[in-house]
Amino acid sequence: MGRVLEEARFAVAFTESMKEMAQAQWPHAKGKIYVQSQGIATTPNAAFNWNTFLQRSKINQSADNLHIFLLICGLRQVKDPLYLVDAFSEWHQEEPSVYLVIAGPEVDPVFTREVKAKVRRAAGVRLIGEMPQEDLHAVVKNCFAVVNSSVSEGMSAAILEAMDLEVPVLARNIPGNAAVVKHEVTGLLFSSPQEFVHLAKRLVSDPALEKEIVGNGREYVRMYHSWQVERDTYQQLISKLEGSTED
Repeated sequence: MGRVLEEARFAVAFTESMKEMAQAQWPHAKGKIYVQSQGIATTPNAAFNWNTFLQRSKINQSADNLHIFLLICGLRQVKDPLYLVDAFSEWHQEEPSVYLVIAGPEVDPVFTREVKAKVRRAAGVRLIGEMPQEDLHAVVKNCFAVVNSSVSEGMSAAILEAMDLEVPVLARNIPGNAAVVKHEVTGLLFSSPQEFVHLAKRLVSDPALEKEIVGNGREYVRMYHSWQVERDTYQQLISKLEGSTED
C-alpha cells in the first residue's frame, strides 16, 4: 500500500481519523491525502412487493405485527454475520414477531456454508441472497431497523442508506461505525449480542426514540454525505490531474 501511495497523485480518505492514521503510517503521503466522505443516493423500487418478499423469506406472519431487523453484508468473516444469531434466536423464541434477515452475496464459499448451516438451525433468522440495489433499498425502507455487526468497517454504505431512507440503525461499536453513528442520536451502538438485544427491545417499545434517531440520521446524511459534494470533490481532483498533464 505504501508503494501504491508513492505512485498515486491523490488518495481519498472517508474521515479525518483515517487520514491521520494513513499519514502516521506513510509520512511521505502527507500532502496528497484528501478527506471526502461517502456520498449516498437511494432509489427504492416503487413496485416492490413487501408481502411477496416476506413469503419468499418464509416469514408467514402479518406484516403489520412484524419487526424485521435487516443485516446487509457479503458473507465473509470480517462482516461477522453470525455474531448476533444465537442471541437474536433466543429473543425470537420469547417474541415471535421479531426476525433477523441477512441479505447479501456469497463472497467466501467456505464461510457461506458455515453461515447457511447455522442459520438453518436458528429460529427467527433468515438468509436471502444478493438482490438488485433498488429492491434492496425497498427492503430497507420496509424493515424496522438496519443492523451492522462487522468486526471492521471503512464507512458502511448500508448504514448511511438506512439513514437516508429514514430507518433506524443498530451498529456494532467499532471505529468505522462510531464515525457515522452517534449513540442515541443518529443510531444505537452495541458492544455485545446481549447489548444489541437490550437496545433492540428498547427501540421496539419506544416510538419516540425511534422517531428522534430517524430524524437525526436523515439530517446527518443530508448534511455530510451528499453525492453532489462527493462528485464535485472528485471532479476537482481530476481537473488538477488534467491541469498537471497539460503542464
